[in-house]
Amino acid sequence: MSTCILCAVDMSQHEPDAEVLKVAAKLAALDGAQLDVITVVPSFGAGEVPDFFPKDYHKHALAETSERLKAFVKKVLGDEADAKVRHEVATGKVYQEVLHAAEVAGSDLIVIGSHRPSARDYLLGTNAAKVVRHAPVSVYVVRG
Repeated sequence: MSTCILCAVDMSQHEPDAEVLKVAAKLAALDGAQLDVITVVPSFGAGEVPDFFPKDYHKHALAETSERLKAFVKKVLGDEADAKVRHEVATGKVYQEVLHAAEVAGSDLIVIGSHRPSARDYLLGTNAAKVVRHAPVSVYVVRG
């Protein structure tokens, strides 16, 4: 029985995968669990890369991503369910931020999507594979 479920969605896609969120919401409803939804904005890191963007670019990217995430959750789950969801936008490497958010929230299940793997993914590993490999809790992978 889960008490807190973390659902990771990729808001960088033009059309985020609604099925991942629907599965997470269904699992949360079955157990009466808290549903948290996270998306991760990549970090530009240190060095010269950040110099190519306007000064407040990252701040604006976080704000825009937060608005898009909230609108997406509301569209997929509806107003009533959305009001109970905790929305989070993190910065960094996807798998690390998902694992960190799960730890901080005390999540006992992570729901994440995985696209059809390419040959490269078998060698390098996708974010979903890294989450599965390193998560101290159960991970439910929704195939896209």
